[in-house]
Formats: sequence, structure tokens, C-alpha cells
Amino acid sequence: MGEVARRIDGLRADSKTLLSKVFTQNSKEMGHYKANSINSKSFSLTTENSKIGELNYTTWYSFKAEIQLADHSTYQLEPKGFWDQKIELKREETTLLEFNMGWKGILIKTNFNGSEKNYLLKLKGLLSSKFILIDSEENELLAVDTDFKWNKLNFDYAIETSTEFDSMKNKELMLLTILHCINYYLTFISGAA
Repeated sequence: MGEVARRIDGLRADSKTLLSKVFTQNSKEMGHYKANSINSKSFSLTTENSKIGELNYTTWYSFKAEIQLADHSTYQLEPKGFWDQKIELKREETTLLEFNMGWKGILIKTNFNGSEKNYLLKLKGLLSSKFILIDSEENELLAVDTDFKWNKLNFDYAIETSTEFDSMKNKELMLLTILHCINYYLTFISGAA
């Protein structure tokens, strides 16, 4: 019996080591970002303590916002349509992206460099506070954990991205737009409650 117990303990140790290696390898492959609320109207997006950009709202609970990337390029998020049901991301007069609320979540249509792609941002589960972004092939590209800060009455976000998402040319712009999508969703839901 003692020999069998030693072998089982050895197998457990080997499996823990293997799982640890797999977890470490996968966490290195994923991108990690943080979005922190600076005040009630601004969010700062960082990775490894390096600032990527900011999302700035014109007024509290507004759907109109501006994105400024680290290279100082600016983009406008503007509501369109009846009851602001659609939001467009523009650079000057060019629409690069649009999103609107759908039954399954927030439908995002991008048009970067003439290439149109569709995505869906949705809650991971019915009572979840985690959002996921999936592409048209249903691949999960990123996950966003929301963290409500009672002392600030705002949300902070922890974002994990896949290698596929991290290889996107406009990933920084997409990340900040996704923050706006989540804020849009949370505002919409709190207004309905």
C-alpha cells in the first residue's frame, strides 16, 4: 500500500507541475490590460504600467466621448439615430466602427482599412459581471472583468486578450471602444432598472 501511495503522490506532483507550466505559458501568451476610472468622466487604459490611451466623456452619463491614444491621435464616439441607439467611432469624417445594442449583446461592425468585420460583445453568463468579445467564427478574443468601486462610484476593468486579438492592427482603438461599449451597456441597463 505504501508503494501505491508514493506513486499516486508522484503523479499528483507531476500533474501539478505540468498544469503550472501550461498556466504560466498561457498567461504569457495573453495580453493583460487595466482600465481605471480617473474621475467620473475619464478612463485610462494601461498595460504593464504603460499608458495606451484615454476614453474621455463630455459629460457624466453621456454617450458622446473622445478617445486619445498614446501617440496623441484622437477619435470621436458619436451617438446616432433615434434615442442614440447607434454609436459611431470617427476619425475626422471617416466612420471606422459602429455599434448598437442587440438581443444577444452589443453588435460591433468595424471598417478599418476597407476591411469590414463583425464582433459581438456580451456578458459571459446571465448573472456574470464578465464581458467577452467574440468574432464571427465565435472565437473568444477578449474577456473584461468589471470591478465596481464604491468609494468612487465607478468601474475599473481588467482585460485579458487572446494572441489573435493582440495581433490586430487597431487593438488599442478597439480596447478603448470596447470600454465605451461596456459603459454604454451599463448605463443603458441602469436606466432601464
